[in-house]
Amino acid sequence: MRNILITLTTITLFVAMSGCAGSFEVAEKSKGCYSLAPDKHGVILKAPNGKTVFRYMTKKPRKTNLAANSVCCFHPLNTPAGERLTDLAPGDHHHHRGVFLAWHTMTFRDKADFSQFGPTGPTHGSNISRADFWGWGEFGPTDGRVIKNRDVKLIQADDEHAKLEIRNAWLIKGKEMIGEATTADVHEQSGVYVIDLDYKLSPTWDLTLDHTAFGGFCVRARNDGDSYYATADGKVTLPDPHYSVPKLNWPAKKWYDYTIRLNNGKTVGVGVIDHPDNPLSTWHNPRYVWMVNPCIVAAGPVQVNKAKTLRLRYRLVVHDGPTPVELIDTLSSRW
Repeated sequence: MRNILITLTTITLFVAMSGCAGSFEVAEKSKGCYSLAPDKHGVILKAPNGKTVFRYMTKKPRKTNLAANSVCCFHPLNTPAGERLTDLAPGDHHHHRGVFLAWHTMTFRDKADFSQFGPTGPTHGSNISRADFWGWGEFGPTDGRVIKNRDVKLIQADDEHAKLEIRNAWLIKGKEMIGEATTADVHEQSGVYVIDLDYKLSPTWDLTLDHTAFGGFCVRARNDGDSYYATADGKVTLPDPHYSVPKLNWPAKKWYDYTIRLNNGKTVGVGVIDHPDNPLSTWHNPRYVWMVNPCIVAAGPVQVNKAKTLRLRYRLVVHDGPTPVELIDTLSSRW
């Protein structure tokens, strides 16, 4: 209860500073600006018109197929018309969860102390911990590996945009191995939601993100309908990637879009724009997994030294209807 009260106090403070109504309750009734409220699985961001943009999940539902230890994801992520785009623990991959960031094979190293070993002790060496925070469990251990939310705050809100600050801890058996500070900046334009995600990951040990075809930032979308992937050049006709062959990933592009015509007849989609300052990514977008995954480790391992920060930025364009090519192109060039 104390954490909920702190969150509501933060919301009230920044809503008042932004020039909207002076309290959360009044702002919610007037629908004059973006607002954030707790629910039993996390916090809900609502647009000025009262529609839910997304939930940021911090707690696992009691009854769920989710096999991953971690939640810490955006789900549901909705379109401006209110249609759900993402999926949680789908039947084909129970560890997938909305919009999330994790890797399934990570190696942490810290300098070992051999001072008690005497004159014949090793000259040097490392303590090593491996981890799978993605939740698959095939290439790294998942036991005791969990991303735990520390805080979610609404730090800016008015009638045009909202900005959330999210802090998570990546733990191995209770020890923090990575401190995560993420911001989500949200606004609506030209009939789409534009969501800028800025991840900053600071490991406490030297970190290697191992070479693999997939992992990192992922949008896991619905699969209950006919879908396609597209770029600025049109619908993608390349063969599907496969997790065992990184070279099968689709080539680096500014963006890829996933669009699905739902069984209810409505069409929704999301464009994922890769920030130019991110490490070079190829894209693991298999049609049989219905996800969008710019992968920074498909070309080789990525090293992040202790006390350094890995920064990754992605822009989501959440839309109703077919791929808005010109708009996504414009939003990719202006970022």
